[in-house]
Amino acid sequence: MKNYQKQLDDILVALAQQSGSHLNKKPTLLLHACCAPCSSYVIEYLAPYFDITIYYYNPNIYPPEEYSRRLAELRALLPDFPPALQNNVTLVEGVYIPHEYDDAVCVSENPELAREAERGERCRRCYELRMKNAYEYAIAHHFDWFTTTLSISPFKDAEKINNIGKELEASARARVSQYADMPRFLTSDFKKRNGFKRSLALSAEYELYRQDYCGCKYSYANKHVPTKLP
Repeated sequence: MKNYQKQLDDILVALAQQSGSHLNKKPTLLLHACCAPCSSYVIEYLAPYFDITIYYYNPNIYPPEEYSRRLAELRALLPDFPPALQNNVTLVEGVYIPHEYDDAVCVSENPELAREAERGERCRRCYELRMKNAYEYAIAHHFDWFTTTLSISPFKDAEKINNIGKELEASARARVSQYADMPRFLTSDFKKRNGFKRSLALSAEYELYRQDYCGCKYSYANKHVPTKLP
C-alpha cells in the first residue's frame, strides 16, 4: 500500500513554500465530510494550509433522523471550534436523496453486499458516489483542491478512497484542455499520525455525538438488528 501520509506531507510542504510568494493567500479546498467527529481533526490539521469549505453530501445515511442529527452536530461544531472559526471554515449541504445511494450500491442486484463487512465492495461504491458528487461540486465552484474526511476512520479503506480521488481527477482532466484549471485531489490517510485518536480526544472535549455505525441502512442493520433489514 502506498504511503498516502507521505504524499500529503509533500503537498503541504510545497503549499507552505508557495504561500510565502503569494501574500499568504491559501488555496481553496472542498472537504467532503461525513460527520463532526471525523471533521474535527481534519479541519485542525488542514486549516493552516487551505481555505476550507465543508461539503456534507451523504445520501447513504439512514434513517433521515440520523442524517439530520449528524448535520446539526457539524453545524454546531464550527462556531465553537477555534480552528474552524479562526479560519472561516464554511459549510455547504448537498441534497439528501437516499435512493441515489441505493442506485449506486445496487444491493438489490447483488444481495450478498447487504451482509458485507465494512471496507468491501458496497463501501467502495458508496465512497465513489459521495466523492464523485463532491468533485463535481468542486469543479462547478472552481475550487483548487478537494478531498474527503473518510480516510480518518480505521474502518475505511484508504487505498480505495485515494484511488477513487485520483481517478476522478484524471477523468476530468482527460475531458478538458490540459491547460484548464481543475481541482486537484488531495491524497490522505488522516488516521495516521494518531489522527483518529486526536478525533476521539476532540470529540470528548467538545462533547460531540459519535455514532456507533457507519451510516447506511446495511451497517445499521448489521449493528442493531442483524436478522432484519429495513
